[in-house]
Amino acid sequence: MYIEHKSGQSDNGAAWIGKVEFSKSGKSIYFNGQAFKKMTGTAFAYSEYSNYFDFETGETYWISGIKKNGQNRHCAGAGKLRLDKTIVQEYLSLVDFDTLDPQNYELVDIKPTDKAKFTEMENESIR
Repeated sequence: MYIEHKSGQSDNGAAWIGKVEFSKSGKSIYFNGQAFKKMTGTAFAYSEYSNYFDFETGETYWISGIKKNGQNRHCAGAGKLRLDKTIVQEYLSLVDFDTLDPQNYELVDIKPTDKAKFTEMENESIR
């Protein structure tokens, strides 16, 4: 998936490509130590090109599938994409190029996400 930080970033926010985990309902995504909740209704209508928010901070993100041509960023955006170094070969098999341009990609380690932490936080707010 493609994940881009949108809050106050003018299309230049940090961006990653990596594997995510979905909640059973499909309304939450877990990635790199974070939980993202799907924006719905009025929040989505006023989201400025965001479709998820960070459960802990409320900051907004764009999360989508990757584009085969590698042009995932908004046309007005810039900055290197952080690619999970454990999926380089899998990513290259999905896109229309054979090597990564170091001008556009940075290989990174992705942190595991403690899904139980977020489940507990969500259940606390209900009590």
